[in-house]
Amino acid sequence: QVQLVESGGGLVQAGGSLRLACAASGRRFSRYAMGWFRQAPGNERAAVAAISWSAITIYYADSVKGRFTISRDNAKNTVYLQMNSLKPEDTAVYYCAAGRAQFVSDYNRLGNPNEYAYWGQGTQVTVSS
Repeated sequence: QVQLVESGGGLVQAGGSLRLACAASGRRFSRYAMGWFRQAPGNERAAVAAISWSAITIYYADSVKGRFTISRDNAKNTVYLQMNSLKPEDTAVYYCAAGRAQFVSDYNRLGNPNEYAYWGQGTQVTVSS
């Protein structure tokens, strides 16, 4: 049984930073892509950032390029999302997700929520203006 546990959300002022972490268990972490998605009230869940199994291919939504950084530590079975220069429009529930298929590196697949089989419970990020 795959489990994903997110941490690191909270309340921050605009311009501030937060670091989200997602600890995975239940299968060989290093073989699967990992992603971060977010959902604000009234909006659909959307991809924020994703990283291939090898960490060679990385996807970012246009809205976060240059501000957010995704990384993974396979020794700790953990994926991170460093969020800098936060804006009020970044306010959402952030979800960690684990890929459905092994060894995915295709950029277009990384940002597709249908490519992910397991989801965390979500962590709230609130950015005040």
